[in-house]
Amino acid sequence: MTDKISRRELLKTSVVAGASSVVLRKLDGARAAEASPHDACADGATLEHGTAPRGATPAALSGVADGEIVALTCNDGVYVPPRGQSFFKFGFDFPEPSVAFQGLLFSFRLHTFEDCYGLDRASMTVEKTADGFEMRCSNLVWAGDQMKAPGSVVARARKSGDYFEWKVSAETDRPIKSLTSIVRGVPRGQVSVSCNKFFDPKDNEILKEHPYLFGGMTTPLVVIQKDSGEFFYLSARDEQVRATRFYLQPGDEGYRAELIYEREGWEKSNKIESPAWRVGKAPSMDAASRMHFDHVERAFQIPDWEKRTDVPEWFREIALVLSIHGMHWTGYIYNDYAKIGRTLQWAATQIPAKRVLVFLPAWDGRYYWNYPLYKADPRLGGEEGFRALIEKGQRLGFRMMPMFGANVANRNHSMYAKVANAQTVRIDGDDFANDWVDMDNDRSNDGWGAFMNLAVPSWREYLAGRISEVIEQYHVDAYFLDIAGAWVNNLSGGMYEGTVELVKELRAKYPGVLAVGEMHYDALMSCIPVYQVPRSPAYPAALTKYARSFEHLSRPAPGRGSTGVHEDGFAKFKPTMPEEKHTIPTITVVDDTFEKYRDVMTEVIVAARVRAGIA
Repeated sequence: MTDKISRRELLKTSVVAGASSVVLRKLDGARAAEASPHDACADGATLEHGTAPRGATPAALSGVADGEIVALTCNDGVYVPPRGQSFFKFGFDFPEPSVAFQGLLFSFRLHTFEDCYGLDRASMTVEKTADGFEMRCSNLVWAGDQMKAPGSVVARARKSGDYFEWKVSAETDRPIKSLTSIVRGVPRGQVSVSCNKFFDPKDNEILKEHPYLFGGMTTPLVVIQKDSGEFFYLSARDEQVRATRFYLQPGDEGYRAELIYEREGWEKSNKIESPAWRVGKAPSMDAASRMHFDHVERAFQIPDWEKRTDVPEWFREIALVLSIHGMHWTGYIYNDYAKIGRTLQWAATQIPAKRVLVFLPAWDGRYYWNYPLYKADPRLGGEEGFRALIEKGQRLGFRMMPMFGANVANRNHSMYAKVANAQTVRIDGDDFANDWVDMDNDRSNDGWGAFMNLAVPSWREYLAGRISEVIEQYHVDAYFLDIAGAWVNNLSGGMYEGTVELVKELRAKYPGVLAVGEMHYDALMSCIPVYQVPRSPAYPAALTKYARSFEHLSRPAPGRGSTGVHEDGFAKFKPTMPEEKHTIPTITVVDDTFEKYRDVMTEVIVAARVRAGIA
């Protein structure tokens, strides 16, 4: 999948409608004639190893008993060649001997750092249990079943009510990177990823990864609404923040789903165990999502919004955010400290200032280029000018929040040598850099930014020190962590755990100062209570039960729609209130906003007042 996206039961038919034995049908019945000799036998013949013949007809396969092994490959039951958007795949038939159970088919695959391994069908045994099955495989295949390899895979699955849940573990003679569950019988329909809006994928393949930012999933949940109106879901029951991927490959009768667990890159082992995976049916989107988030909030100890102790009382009254931009990457000044002060002086006459949070992107000079110095910029007014701005804003009643980057550092700064060991290196050993934007508009993405890992003490301590100094020197009310929702599997340590440590340390020192993040994923709500950009319109409670949000710093400003310091440049301005009722309205203020479009600012402020019930 593309890593760098711009800011990109099973059960019987009666239990999961549509997940019936028809999914055992091969995409092309003629493939039976192409099966290798050891696969072929006549319909109705005795099955060796408890396996169904590869060339079996739909009628014969409909009678396959639970626990029998069906000889399949990765290309069975899916469109080959693809009919829509697709992703990399093997150009041959990789074996996927699959266990049939109550309308679904299960197979498994593991990946080391050098190859991909499947199940050796002759080495598989399946034992039925009181509520499911246990599959054991004592040998592996590779090179498309041309070679054998030592190793074992064990999968234990159980049915409970309307869902089916399993864990899988594996062991081999070399370090394992990831472990894949392959499920057939997943119905097609409208798809919602991480509680986002349902969409029709048509014949496109789908590939998403959790955690957000770069994988597109704020929580590891996919829900499918069938044409009948029923709902089917796939969920990873994570206990830790780890990489999980969902790949849906369409065919006539449903999806072939790959549910992939990738182990933490900072620990190597010849053994691996997946989190629990769960698939099932639900009466509604809300029901499917609620079951998933009941687990999430327990696993990561996420408090309800009303019970959070990390939210100062003043924030619960905020009705508007003024996002007032400082200096662009090029050095172009939108608003210096004095001009921001004049804007606030006027805004205090339009709305009670105590109901407004003032967000200050690029208060520290050249946006991103000055990361991670975080010092008042002389061209904007210097230390005295910034101190005067904060004091004036707070004297008027505003709450003031400067912006910091959670994970970006310019390699050109002399201080970088002190934190260079915190540069992110991915699980395979390749560098991961902040190189997905083109700030200087030379039509080639910039490469001067290192992507830093908060799990590494040198970076976490440095950033904590810079934020602490700003809090102590200027007495700001909150701090904003840019790109907080990013998580990359790497060789040094967990980015989630590092973020928790940073926020925990700052909260202990400054208990009244609010932590805010740019974007979120589910577990992050355990430590950060406020974000930009809500991303769960199909189930708003995925965020609003635990946290609040305001609109992104790239929201177009009144007038021409400038996105200010953000790299998008321009977009259409819409003088509308957020659709989600708990999202705080936000006005982006750039160079001409206050002078030329004060009337539009007034209109938005009036709407925000009405929305909040302010007389």
